[in-house]
Amino acid sequence: MTTLALEPQLLSLTLCDPARAVAYDKTQWERLVWQSRAAELMAQLHLVLSEASVLASAPAPARRHLEIASVIARRHADAVRHELGNLRQTLEPLQVPVVLLKGAAYLAMGHDAARGRIFNDVDILVPKTALKGVEQRLNWDGWFPLHTTAYDERYYRDWMHEIPPLQHKNRATVLDVHHTILPPTSGYRIDADALLERCRRLDRDPACFAVLAPEDMVVHSACHLFFGEFHKGLRDLYDLHQLLSGFSEEAGFWAQLVERATSLGLARPVLDALEQSRRLFRTQIPQYVERDLRPAATSIWPGVCRRWLFDHALRPPHASAGGRMTAFGRWLAFVRSHWLRMPLPLLAYHLSYKALLAR
Repeated sequence: MTTLALEPQLLSLTLCDPARAVAYDKTQWERLVWQSRAAELMAQLHLVLSEASVLASAPAPARRHLEIASVIARRHADAVRHELGNLRQTLEPLQVPVVLLKGAAYLAMGHDAARGRIFNDVDILVPKTALKGVEQRLNWDGWFPLHTTAYDERYYRDWMHEIPPLQHKNRATVLDVHHTILPPTSGYRIDADALLERCRRLDRDPACFAVLAPEDMVVHSACHLFFGEFHKGLRDLYDLHQLLSGFSEEAGFWAQLVERATSLGLARPVLDALEQSRRLFRTQIPQYVERDLRPAATSIWPGVCRRWLFDHALRPPHASAGGRMTAFGRWLAFVRSHWLRMPLPLLAYHLSYKALLAR
């Protein structure tokens, strides 16, 4: 029995150049559909293939799967819009800044990054001084913590950048309420008030919401991915590609991104994001941007190790994209994410608790 060669970049290459899919055989189409499903990029793939007039060349089963994914994505977007309306009614009386993050922000902005996106939760950022009032209002409206153990309460409230995730008792929507963009235990002290001061008010319904400034949005997205576990890495990187492609049309964006990433001490994850976005999605980035970020982008990990890790961690989580080495790379990415977010003594305590005491 012959083992078929892996195609780790089949999905990313198709998203970049959909015309190539005309020449795909049945096996490649099957792999493409399953990779896109595993990466939560099916509806985005449907959009790209449709706009390139390539979808008609797909086998009927593949086309059916992609069309269903597109319908599901539209329903997700409608559900999030409805949820934002409910949140506005709940939080508007508090008269505090409420900044939408990640997918909810892209949708509210009408940005291309929201097209075809699957929404797993809604993320918001509020001032830390307003957390108590915001949480109380949300509790009154039926939002309650998903994690209720004493350890989980301590983990989120003492060490993390958000309170325990909330779930609505009727609609089952999950809400993450942040007070900054990185865990305080990571060693990065981000001035969340400065983020709030630079945010942009939305000129559309729901009017009480705002979004981060473009450069801050990219910095946050880069940190979320490159300080994380990469379990949705390719999807998150595609978000970054869409953000960068859209914001690049704004005058001064690239210079502001370099200045912001450097001043926050976050040049390393931003540079990683730019390099990987260019590698996998051919994102157009001015040469000087990476050159200016590199002096501040220090790391104890040698470049060859970073390239190997990101190559495997950013593959679609499907058997056609990787084997044992990719599984090992994902495990290393998981270990790395915890190491970046916690000092060693706290990390040892946390992992010991999870391994030995938590049920």
